[in-house]
Amino acid sequence: MNNKKTLVVEQLEGADPYKLATGLIVPRPIGWIGTLSASGVPNLAPFSFFNCVSGNPPMFVFSAGRSARRDTLDNVRSSGEFTINIVTEEVAEAMNATSASVDAGVNEFDIAGLAEVRSTRISAPMVAECKANIECVVADVLTIGHATEGNALVIGEAVVFHIEEQLLDGTRIDQVALRAIGRHAGNSYSRSTDQFDLERPE
Repeated sequence: MNNKKTLVVEQLEGADPYKLATGLIVPRPIGWIGTLSASGVPNLAPFSFFNCVSGNPPMFVFSAGRSARRDTLDNVRSSGEFTINIVTEEVAEAMNATSASVDAGVNEFDIAGLAEVRSTRISAPMVAECKANIECVVADVLTIGHATEGNALVIGEAVVFHIEEQLLDGTRIDQVALRAIGRHAGNSYSRSTDQFDLERPE
């Protein structure tokens, strides 16, 4: 421990806690979340505070800032639905284009030049160019973190998966062929194609 610097969170300032968290928890999967507004406007935004938290039923979480990217959070609360569109190398540039701050009611599918696909069980749109999409219904939305600058943790349950057949061996996904990417700190991302195996101990 002697060569480690100790940083007490309550003594940190500004964005420093965020920088430490996002610099250490890497790579983070990216939840590319599709929603539909109450007035019928599609919305698409990426969230790297995202993960799978249950396998049966499959449940996912993403965390949206309560003061930023209000469209996604407002749409999720009003509709109770969202899609997850898996971010791979092929759509990385388009995903990045949808991360820009835009006025409320702007269609990010148009900004990124993406095609919308209708979901089969919910109203939220999916990204046609993605190799896999998941339709989800909202199980809960929890308020977490700082009273004014914290986040909303959206918990969703999968109701339908859409996956390119070439990726599937039964229900196992070919990880190399998927070519998913992960988020690091700042503008950095990584590829998930450099993999190794470890046998679990019995």
